[in-house]
Amino acid sequence: MIHSAQHAASYYAASSAPHPDYSFLQGEHSADVCIVGGGYSGLNTAIELAERGLSVILLEARKLGWGASGRNGGQLIRGVGHGLEQFLPVIGEEGVRSMMLMGLEAVQIVRERVEKHAIACDLTWGYCDLANKPAELLGFAEDAEELRSLGYAHELRLVGKDDIHSVVGADCYVGGLVDMGSGHLHPLNLALGEAAVASRLGVKLFEQSEVTRVDYGPEVQVHTAQGRVRAKTLVLCCNAYLNGLNRELGGKVLPAGSYIIATEPLGEERARALLPQNMAVCDQRVALDYYRLSADHRLLFGGACHYSGRDPKDIAAYMRPKMLKVFPQLADVRIDYQWGGMIGIGANRLPQVGRLASQPNVYYAQAYSGHGLNATHLAARLLGEAISGQASGRFDLFANVPHITFPGGKHLRSPLLALGMLWHRLKELI
Repeated sequence: MIHSAQHAASYYAASSAPHPDYSFLQGEHSADVCIVGGGYSGLNTAIELAERGLSVILLEARKLGWGASGRNGGQLIRGVGHGLEQFLPVIGEEGVRSMMLMGLEAVQIVRERVEKHAIACDLTWGYCDLANKPAELLGFAEDAEELRSLGYAHELRLVGKDDIHSVVGADCYVGGLVDMGSGHLHPLNLALGEAAVASRLGVKLFEQSEVTRVDYGPEVQVHTAQGRVRAKTLVLCCNAYLNGLNRELGGKVLPAGSYIIATEPLGEERARALLPQNMAVCDQRVALDYYRLSADHRLLFGGACHYSGRDPKDIAAYMRPKMLKVFPQLADVRIDYQWGGMIGIGANRLPQVGRLASQPNVYYAQAYSGHGLNATHLAARLLGEAISGQASGRFDLFANVPHITFPGGKHLRSPLLALGMLWHRLKELI
């Protein structure tokens, strides 16, 4: 994948709000905390720490929001992790319940941040999980009951095959679960808005400041090509773009490519024929489809997952057949934008939030497995609590979950996972 110093040539970049360029790091600097990575995790950790009175320097190798934070599907969906029951032996029943509640809190953090700071990011409420098979619809009923048992405050509604066209104008689904407490937004404008919040709080933000080396110790020294930061605490928020900066963490997160196309503006009437209630939607397949409407009535259609580290030569040619399989009525529609990016996947699909055993003043957050929009904000809240000394135990719930290192090393782990994903896709056909 080619690494540009500018934002990906996406619909989001083309429609982003005016924003300043931040300078690159030069010379010697010091702070209580140095954060590496200028996506949602880094920016929101900076906000959380600055609000608690700590001095913070944030270093971004390219542009703030350059990675997955600025180019994702924009779907803000409840929950954190996959199959939290697998962690019962480690954190117990009460720990699993706490994680479930934090998965709901994660969306609320975004809601409150957008409202408090008036971030213009087209935040729109309404989401639907789509069922391709009747068994998935039965699973949705169980999901709804579980959410209600947690005191979920938002409308949940099962939609059967007879009514699914009220949600999506496609014939390939047997039903869905509508959730009015989840929704969608413009992800790059959210990241840029949060950068502005961090800056107003006194966080020193540096772009085009790739970290070349970290000297660990009671005081960390973080080096870039033209500068150095000394700090008591280091937070690594690089996710799929860790790029060898820390080998211990790098082996636990697998970069995988995900891709999106944006149609030409369809006009309100035609757009609403596709998604009558302007909800974000996602199906349940391993190689899932996710899509929604933009504020100017484009269809943003995403999906696929590549583990090779190489983008398709023509993303539009790769994604358009997937879109037409769902919406054959769009055969005459032009694709205006095509882009991709790396998400970070962990073996157990639980976000990895913790600190290094060998370096207790080094914290990290990574591996959101495609559900980072809300989970990053929760991770930042937990990091803020832990680093500032607010011992709630919430951080420890995540930190105590072990995460395996992917087998095969840097060059073999992607092909091995690709084979595993192929097996799961074949099982869907049975």
